[in-house]
Order: sequence, then structure tokens, then C-alpha cells
Amino acid sequence: MPAPLLQVEAVSKRYGALTVTDQLTLAVPAGQALGIVGPNGAGKTTLLNLIGGDVRPDSGRILFDGADISALRPAQRCRAGIGRSYQIPHPFGGMTVYENVLVGATFGAGRGEAQAEDHALAVLERTGLLRRANTLAGTLPLLDRKRLELARALATNPRLLLLDEIGGGLTEHEVHALIETIRAIRADGVTIVWIEHIVHALLAVVDRLIAIDFGRLLADGDPHAVMADQAVREIYLGIDADEPLH
Repeated sequence: MPAPLLQVEAVSKRYGALTVTDQLTLAVPAGQALGIVGPNGAGKTTLLNLIGGDVRPDSGRILFDGADISALRPAQRCRAGIGRSYQIPHPFGGMTVYENVLVGATFGAGRGEAQAEDHALAVLERTGLLRRANTLAGTLPLLDRKRLELARALATNPRLLLLDEIGGGLTEHEVHALIETIRAIRADGVTIVWIEHIVHALLAVVDRLIAIDFGRLLADGDPHAVMADQAVREIYLGIDADEPLH
């Protein structure tokens, strides 16, 4: 098995009396696509925030490629190779799609002007946004805003890509298009950690799935086995353990 690219070691995060992440430990090998499921409030987004640097752990540590990054700022983690998309897209609305991606290529990936321009165009083509390059980001429909969120993360040239419910709000056809894009990214060797409520999208891409509840690891392993797990069915799916999965 490849060496872990990402290691989360006994990480906890509390907000007052509320423990959002509770002694969570996991390792993600380089090149793996890991899916994360769990009920609302389970601590899924907090876990991505901890990995990406938006929040700091109260205890435990996070390692990336063997180095402790627990104290690094988000920009430093981005330069180290961690890209991130957010559940609600936040583009620079007054800038064009191309300019948004160029910011990621320039400041996130640290490329020179000519390299950044070429890279930004390549990312736009890959994510199906090249035809929208000169469109103001604030005028985009939801699918293209989701694509732009993904494109900006890719422009930083990540080795680890964190995706937070990037399929939310899309039509079934749009979800299938997104699946193909993420499959292609994964095929290039990018390690992926993906939170998603659209379970069939996860099952189409990931080769490992974890379920968390109250910030604790509930199940970890083969995606179909995890979704068939009794505790996952009762807590996450909200159905009786004896009912068949559809």
C-alpha cells in the first residue's frame, strides 16, 4: 500500500462544551479517493476545515506527506499541495471566470505569469468552463459555479483535493457530468477526500468510504460494505437495520 499522503492523528476540535471532532484518526494513501458520509452535524465539514487549515485542532496533529502541518495557515497548506472546494461557492463575482482561475494558478500554485495563464486555460478546458472564460463569475448558473469552485482548486496544482458537497443542488444529468470530471482528476493521481450526500456519486468514484457521527469514526472500508453497515444504515440513512437498501 502506498505511504499515507494525509494523516489525521487523534484530532479533536471543541466549541465550548460541544465536541465536533473527537479523537479522530485516519490515514489516506497517495492516489486514493476517499468518500465521507454522515448525518448533518456529524463533523464532516469541520474535518475538511481542520485539514485545510480554516480551523486549528485543540489536540492531535495533522501530517501531510510526513510533515506536521497543524500550525500552518491555509495559504501555506495550499502552496504545500492541498486544494479545497467549499459547499457554497464563493467566486470573485466581479471578475471573469478566467481571472478567478488565474488567481488560483498565480497565488495558489505560485506560477509565473506565462505559466499561470497557460495552466488556467488548461484547467478551464478540463472542467468544461473554457466557453465561459470571459463571463463574469457572479452571473454563472449553479453548475458552472460548482465547476468554477473545482477549477479554482485545481488551478493551485493540488496533490490532495478536498471536496465539500460539490454535487449538492445539481440535477441528475449535471451530477453525472461532475462524476466524469472527478474521475478524470483522480486518474491523474490526485488524492481526493470527498464529502457528499449524493451517495451514488461517491460510489461511482471512491474506492474507500468512511462514516462519521458526532466527530467519531463509525465505519471505514469498502464503500458498499460501509453503506450496508448496520450502524450507518440506522444513523445516517435513518432506516431500520433490517430494511433492504434501495
